[in-house]
Amino acid sequence: MARAASADIVPERPRLEEPSGREAELFRGLPNGRVQCTACARVCQIGEGQVGFCGIRGVVGGRLYLLDYGKIMAAHIDPIEKKPVVHYRPGSKILSVATSGCSWACRFCQNYDISQRRQPDGVEQSPENIASLAVGYGCEGVAYTYNQPSVFIEYARDVGKLARAKGLFNIFVSNGYDTPEAVGVMGDFLDCITVDFKGSGEVGFVRRYISIPSADPIFQSMLEMRDKTKIHIEVTDLVVPTVGDSLEAAEKLCRWLYDNLGPDVPLHFLRFHPDYKMMDLPQTPVATLEKHVEVGRKAGLNYVYIGNVPGHPDESTYCPGCHKVLIKRFGYEVLAYNLDDRNRCTFCGYATPIVGPLSKSHAEERFVSVIN
Repeated sequence: MARAASADIVPERPRLEEPSGREAELFRGLPNGRVQCTACARVCQIGEGQVGFCGIRGVVGGRLYLLDYGKIMAAHIDPIEKKPVVHYRPGSKILSVATSGCSWACRFCQNYDISQRRQPDGVEQSPENIASLAVGYGCEGVAYTYNQPSVFIEYARDVGKLARAKGLFNIFVSNGYDTPEAVGVMGDFLDCITVDFKGSGEVGFVRRYISIPSADPIFQSMLEMRDKTKIHIEVTDLVVPTVGDSLEAAEKLCRWLYDNLGPDVPLHFLRFHPDYKMMDLPQTPVATLEKHVEVGRKAGLNYVYIGNVPGHPDESTYCPGCHKVLIKRFGYEVLAYNLDDRNRCTFCGYATPIVGPLSKSHAEERFVSVIN
């Protein structure tokens, strides 16, 4: 699938005169004198003194800089289930961190105060500080989330390598709108990723409400991860009522996932709630989400979930063998765990792809604000 090209820049930002942050690694010089950033699929062509679409990668002296390297907009302790990740280290406690900036412009972004802030901002935190914070709070992993992690991938990589050295794992909560170069860097430190579709990636939806030409680069990135890394992949799809809830588009997505990632890839259909520039729509009806789940199961997917509806039966994991509950959930809480030490169903012995065991942290307080 073709990678989307773009010459997008942020025109309202003052011209960069001096470098800040740290020199980036994912870029190349072009014959026209511009610099092409390769951190995301926009592959912005950026002129001297200009900044890319994300607002945090800019050119000074013919070199690309990650302008907010080491600047953290938010850091919180979260349950891993909030990412959502449900098949990798269930019950874990995660340090979630974000910078400013993003590669998308979602009109419904619930983290718009972070992601749509198209300039470097935040609290200075070295990679060493972040890794030490995670350990100090008793976390098992670090998640790079709230904005698109690939736009600050050099910083995430530096944090991630230190985190791994301390026995922690690393998670991206990502739009997947990446490049082969970015996936190559991810392979150096990343253990798990949640790839977040919106409106099933339908072209009309993503063009109008996200400002990207198509979702094709997301599929390309997942194939790169499948073929060239060992990253555990989970997929979400935000179902937006009336404008992004096409069952036909959902079926197309589900069939692609089945054909390319297999029947065991977890798929989460997430409930939309009004936010940012889309306050005029209601929450997604639960019945609409249930129809999407039916589409996923008919496509052959073994693990299809409903997200953002606490208490719904499809929050839980069911055994494909005997259909009994493997992991019972209410919101982000784990209420029952019916897997043995080899991650097999304790009722029928079915071997699951879940990476366990259940963390002892599941019984602890897993919501703590560290940096706002």
